[in-house]
Amino acid sequence: MKRVRVDQTVDDASSVGDGERPGPTIRIVTTGPGSNEAARAASTPATAVAALPIPEEEAVFDLRSLSCYYGDFRAVRDITLRAPKNKITALIGPSGCGKSTLLRSFNRMNDLIDGARITGQVLYHGVDLYADGVDPVEVRRRIGMVFQKPNPFPKSIYDNVAFGPRIAGYRGNMDELVEESLRRAALWDEVKDKLKSPGTALSGGQQQRLCIARAIAVEPDVILMDEPCSSLDPIATLKIEELMHELKQNYTIVIVTHNMQQAARASDLTAFLTMGTDRAGYLVEMAPTQKLFTSPDNRLTEDYITGRFG
Repeated sequence: MKRVRVDQTVDDASSVGDGERPGPTIRIVTTGPGSNEAARAASTPATAVAALPIPEEEAVFDLRSLSCYYGDFRAVRDITLRAPKNKITALIGPSGCGKSTLLRSFNRMNDLIDGARITGQVLYHGVDLYADGVDPVEVRRRIGMVFQKPNPFPKSIYDNVAFGPRIAGYRGNMDELVEESLRRAALWDEVKDKLKSPGTALSGGQQQRLCIARAIAVEPDVILMDEPCSSLDPIATLKIEELMHELKQNYTIVIVTHNMQQAARASDLTAFLTMGTDRAGYLVEMAPTQKLFTSPDNRLTEDYITGRFG
């Protein structure tokens, strides 16, 4: 029986500057009869990219004619786009157009929903994440997620951050890892004297930054954010946006937001989705954020960002 394994090695550290994380090298390893099928699928030429032309070598994600289904219902149809490395890509659009469904397809979170399936491809560093034999748990370790509502575990602040590394068998200095993760999440100075306090006792904005610290503690390559500021006040929202700008130096970020001002402030690229008559979401256009908000190519985009619908 054919098996597919996704391997990641770290580039030679001597070529990486101070303060930078080595980039991942991803490859598919196949064994058994028909072992070249997955490799061929991963290298299938892309369909026309209905978005800005990001070079393939710069794309962390390369979606090719992706459609997402819940049973017989098609929630998202024929999405083709690329998300570049170390950039913030925002997904905007009216409620129900499939933004969160699309985001969850990036790390196979939809697999946890009965009846969910996809057609097309989601390539991550050239690897088809839905190929036979790809471990979805490993996918979610490398592609972390922060949800709409802060969801700290009913544990201490320290144990929230240490949970993932412990599960993964981390054998380094856990105290240093927890501190580094909290510093990266801009939370260390606020909690360093109460690490044994419950994470649920923090304010909403602090809880969301704790969830970000928990996500980055396992050293992911990508952070997905599903409306991370929807339940936060303006001050906490600003802190999350400032944090996103710091994090993109080391991580690729894809964010879903209903807040167009947030997309305009925080993202480098924006993709606008809307719904067709079949209620399936589709991509209208994708462009650098400044261009999309000042001179969109499609009238639907202009109508949405100016408040004529949505």
